[in-house]
Amino acid sequence: MSELQQFKLPDVGEGLTEADIVKWLVQPGDAISINQIIVEIETAKAVVELPSPYDGVVQDLLVPEGQTADVGTPIISVQVGADAGGNGAAVPPAAPAAVPAGAAAAVPAGAADPAAETGGSEPSGAPAAPAAMSPAPAEGAVEPGIYGSPAPKEERQAVLVGYGVKLGSAKRRARKPAAAGTAARPSAASGPAGPAGPAGPAASVAGSQGHRVAVLAKPPVRKLAKDLGVDLTTLTGTGPSGSITRDDIQAAADTPPATGHAERTPAESAADAESAGLAQVSAIRLAELPREERIAIRGVRKHTAAAVTASAFTAPHVTEFLQIDVTETMTATARLKSLPEFEGVRVSPLLLVAKALLVAADRHPMINSSWDEAAQEIVVKHYVNLGIAAATDRGLVVPSVKDAHALSLPGLAQAISELAETARAGKSTPADLRGGTITITNVGVFGVDTGTPIITPGEAAILAFGQIKDAPWVMDDQLAVRKVCTLSLSFDHRIVDGDTGSAVLRDVGAMLTDPLRMLAWS
Repeated sequence: MSELQQFKLPDVGEGLTEADIVKWLVQPGDAISINQIIVEIETAKAVVELPSPYDGVVQDLLVPEGQTADVGTPIISVQVGADAGGNGAAVPPAAPAAVPAGAAAAVPAGAADPAAETGGSEPSGAPAAPAAMSPAPAEGAVEPGIYGSPAPKEERQAVLVGYGVKLGSAKRRARKPAAAGTAARPSAASGPAGPAGPAGPAASVAGSQGHRVAVLAKPPVRKLAKDLGVDLTTLTGTGPSGSITRDDIQAAADTPPATGHAERTPAESAADAESAGLAQVSAIRLAELPREERIAIRGVRKHTAAAVTASAFTAPHVTEFLQIDVTETMTATARLKSLPEFEGVRVSPLLLVAKALLVAADRHPMINSSWDEAAQEIVVKHYVNLGIAAATDRGLVVPSVKDAHALSLPGLAQAISELAETARAGKSTPADLRGGTITITNVGVFGVDTGTPIITPGEAAILAFGQIKDAPWVMDDQLAVRKVCTLSLSFDHRIVDGDTGSAVLRDVGAMLTDPLRMLAWS
């Protein structure tokens, strides 16, 4: 007597709760046997083949290909029993209990294969999940001997007050002061008990004898003293443990120098006067400014902060770099400027970078797509709204040239020029700032070679164009001075694999190296 059994999607042992049905290897009416591979499923880590736990005839496929099923969801029904067809061997009722074990047994073989996890087309080096993980060390554990034994207490305490550390603190390594027992430095090492000078001048006396003195002052205070021309060894500190404070420096700067010092040369006096004058101007400017300034986060800055934060922590960014020779691009740009079609239009290398990216997007459509989380779909866009990142007084904005793929080169130049002018004037409309599909950021205008740009939310990639500069370059086995720049491409690794991202960057670089390729590939 036959019986209808349902095979539920098993836990394949990877700690995941769902899987996609990639391909059914059987159809309704097919006779199957135990351990026959019936379906390929894809988890977040690998493609896994599942064997049948039943011997019988396929009645129905409950989850079609391309859909996602939760663990425990029935995915196939099988008619089992003596009159079910096939070899007629009945399966004991306890057989379904072996399903998870059978499925789990199939996982290690698939998961351990690196090609199964990467599909053989991922050159970005994403590591496969290891079959076994070594236990992580306990939090806060420190391997013995890494940091060494603590320094003696007297060394840890030396001169620490000068760096803002309380005496006795073991948090910072100290610079060892002059040895107390050295005969050449009795006064400097022995403190105020020295034989010469009034209270506190031990440091002053040691300084006048040409010895280095351990002055207790924080680095900012030392810098202020240097700027104002104040000799720290002449001061008695009023801070903790006799350390010198900013107030001590300011008071000393306002006090006329004491008489009795060695007479200085005119050149030294003039240099000191100039240094002190500049320092006084700097101090006055600092005094006129508040110690802190608060700027309200609103408008473009608030939107930009929210957007880049969402992008950085949602899309897994990958950035690749390519240094290229753009000498021919610079020559082509100069030629374009002389053509009547570009009269009155600003032509720059950015125009050819934009055109190259448009051609590359046509050759590799996945770079011009987006991730729809709600629908769990990748939206490939066969049009390009080209975003141009623009720095404005209100913050960073990314207006886009709508349907840039359909524009002629003069039309693209005009559109980019108008877009930039509108953005810099702060007149970009909400429509200008919406709907971009891929972006270019020209960091070269700031004198920057390259960067790792953050993807504009809703897009899959952003191209950074660095500064163009003269650099040595090997050409025809000879060193030559060429115009060189660096491109960087950040892309969403959920959508764009390493091979696709690399191909896009390579193609853009090839077209900028030889602009005629734009004609050949358009």
